[in-house]
Amino acid sequence: MIKALSRFFTAIVQRFLPDPLVFAMILTIIMFVAGILFTHHTPIEMMGFWGKSFWNLLAFAMQMSLILVTGHALANSPALKRILSRMAGLAKTPAQGVMLVTFMGALASLINWGFGLIVGALFAKQVAKRVPRTDYRLLIASAYIGFLTWHGGLSGSVPLMAATKGNPIEKAAGLIPLSQTIFTPFNIFVSVALLVILPFLTRMMMPKDEDVVEIDPALLAEDEASAAVAVPQEKTFAVRVENSRILAWLIGLMGYAYLIYYFRQKGSQLDVNTVNMIMFFTGLILHGSPLSYMQAVVNGAKGTAGIIVQFPFYAGIQGMMDMSGLGGLITNGFVSISNVHTFPFLAFLSSGLINFFVPSGGGHWVVQGPFIMPAAKALGVVPGKAAMAIAYGEAWMNMAQPFWALPALAIAGLKVRDIMGFCVTTLLVSGIIFAVGLSFFPV
Repeated sequence: MIKALSRFFTAIVQRFLPDPLVFAMILTIIMFVAGILFTHHTPIEMMGFWGKSFWNLLAFAMQMSLILVTGHALANSPALKRILSRMAGLAKTPAQGVMLVTFMGALASLINWGFGLIVGALFAKQVAKRVPRTDYRLLIASAYIGFLTWHGGLSGSVPLMAATKGNPIEKAAGLIPLSQTIFTPFNIFVSVALLVILPFLTRMMMPKDEDVVEIDPALLAEDEASAAVAVPQEKTFAVRVENSRILAWLIGLMGYAYLIYYFRQKGSQLDVNTVNMIMFFTGLILHGSPLSYMQAVVNGAKGTAGIIVQFPFYAGIQGMMDMSGLGGLITNGFVSISNVHTFPFLAFLSSGLINFFVPSGGGHWVVQGPFIMPAAKALGVVPGKAAMAIAYGEAWMNMAQPFWALPALAIAGLKVRDIMGFCVTTLLVSGIIFAVGLSFFPV
């Protein structure tokens, strides 16, 4: 049944899903028209909302780009690449390869979403190289499917922002500590269930032997060429400094010294910037030289093109949804039929719907937080569970919204249509896991 579903959705996606940038443009038009029809704003007003908001996510886009770049640099450090190569050797059959990539992607995404996206794609390539007759499309899809765990992990935007002083919803909801979000029984259940179930799910989606598409050998050759760092033979002062292990370690240790100071002052509080610092200085130390680290950053920056080009469109969409009141109408529509028991699940569904237009955890917090959090308080729902309902909905609907697949696809050399059929199948199954965690587990 799962294999038949994945074949069906793959065929649909191949036929109808446009390029992600075109998808964002279409969503812009849909939101513009919906605002006029359902909120009674004029076209001029909706155009004003769009234009005023177009650049609103620049700071957040920079944070997200850095998470991606620092995660890419860390995943490409020589020590970590050796580990990935050895771990890829654990897979002896295509089925084992698919399951291993899914598990690794999910586990890495719990640590850091950018790290998970990148290490999952790189690991998938290693498995494709070592295990013949493995479907390359499914391997990359499996790496992205592992991304489902990210919002319950250490770099989840909503729980981190909710715990960060000065976040946009602090006045409405107060600060929500991680003990009410990430480190709760319901989130632990969801995370562990995804880690265990997703590998078996991707195994069941393996195509027939005659339909297998293996990796293009040219992609592997490109990886080797881009990883090489040319060091001039003449050992000038500049060359020595650029390749200085002492300088890399010194700056890395300074970064860790600050982090120790920070955690002593703030306790275990994590936010987006802190996670970025951890990834940055760990990668610098593992690369062992400023030049090597910078080369990894340059290679990683290529994957940010989608973020740079598409974030302004989603900022504009978010602005139209927020300023027109359409986001509130959607959220309140779900809230109006909720009670203390059904509220988390219905908030999750509303977040999934809004994710088509605002595929950003931080953006969700800005759009939905002002409506979800006061309603949760009025109904007696624990704030942490309400916040995680927003987070889970965003992570869940990423399986149908291709925005965050772009970095992995850039590394893999594939198109979004190559993997989304597998992802939509995963959307149906994983929704059950999120629903159970939100509905039946305590905070």
